[in-house]
Parts: sequence; C-alpha cells; structure tokens
Amino acid sequence: MFDLPETPLDKTALIGACARLPLSIDAARLRTEVEALPESLWETRGGRLGPHDAARAVFLRGYAPAEGRGKPVEDRDSLAHLPYARDIITQLLPAPPQRCLLARLPAGAMVPAHSDLGPYFLKTIRIHVPVITHENVWMYCDGRVFRMQAGEVWALNNVARHAVWNADATRARTHLICDYLPSPALLDLLARAERDLGAVDADVEKRLLAESTTSMA
Repeated sequence: MFDLPETPLDKTALIGACARLPLSIDAARLRTEVEALPESLWETRGGRLGPHDAARAVFLRGYAPAEGRGKPVEDRDSLAHLPYARDIITQLLPAPPQRCLLARLPAGAMVPAHSDLGPYFLKTIRIHVPVITHENVWMYCDGRVFRMQAGEVWALNNVARHAVWNADATRARTHLICDYLPSPALLDLLARAERDLGAVDADVEKRLLAESTTSMA
C-alpha cells in the first residue's frame, strides 16, 4: 500500500505536542474553495469511527482505517474540486502525502481525548491546516490547549492524547488534515517550527478528558 519507515518516529522530539510550521497559506482562497464543495459530500463520517462520531469528513486521498485496509493511498474524486488544496498537499508540504481529508466539527461538538496508535500513525506525521475556525475552538494535546488560526500550518503529535472542542453554539470548524511520510525537507521544517504555543487550561482539559478512546490502524 505504501512504504512506512522501518521504525516509529519519535514524535515528542520532532513535534512536542503541537508545532506551528514556518509556512503560510492563502486562507481566503482555501476557505472559498472548500465552501464551494457540494454539501452532499459532507453527509457521512467518511468511514471514521470511534472518537470521530460527531465529525463529518470528506476524504481527498486514501480511506479511513476501517475502509482502507489493502486499498492504495491515492487521490479521491473529491480532490478534483480543490485545486488549491491539492497544491498545499502536494507542493507546499515537502514530503510524500498519505491519507488526507477535510474534517468538519459541528457547532458544540467535540472529538474526545484519544491517541492514534498502530504502525501507520506511529510512522507518519500529522499536519493540520485550519480552513474555517474561530476563537471558541480548542485543540488539546498532551496537557496543553492550542488555538490554530486560518492561514497557519501545524504539526500535531497524534500519538499523544489529543482532543478537539468546538465550544461555539452556531459555527462549525473545518480543518484540512493530511499525513506525510517523513522527508529531510519536512523534518527541517519541524526543526524550525514554533513550539510552546499552548497553554494550560484546567477547565478545557477537564471537559475534554471526560471520555477517552484509542484509534488503531
């Protein structure tokens, strides 16, 4: 299906919890492109299970673990609607892309605390590009909460316990999420990334850690 590294990555050393890469994207262009997608594409979870029950997903490359075993990781038809997203996935990030999706978290919903385990997750680097977000979205990872803004590009240590809370009553949150095989250029970006941008928030942490699960692939 794809060639994973021989050994797991030390994501704590490479990323910490979350790290903001020295990259930027045209936030308005990406949002306009995503908002023009047919609403019918958002009708399912895209095969994602467990902690992702509340979220809707549109897979752009590959399949969710529950659906994709044995299937090649290649472009899906949905990516044809998103030429700028394709450029971000294949040109801006200097590494071989694996599974990529758009994830929409409805107003008031959360992805409970969980860790992504299994060879695929242990050996790929998870990148988040906020598409539609706001001040009431909390990304939690390894004891810290982060605010990821549109126009930014972040690496997430998804092996650590992480969660998301969209605390707004009316607005959804959408991220472009893509996994990459490590490359020298991507590892260099990680080495130059900004860390220590999270904060301790006991109230948010308590809410997000009320339930926990584990994702495997």
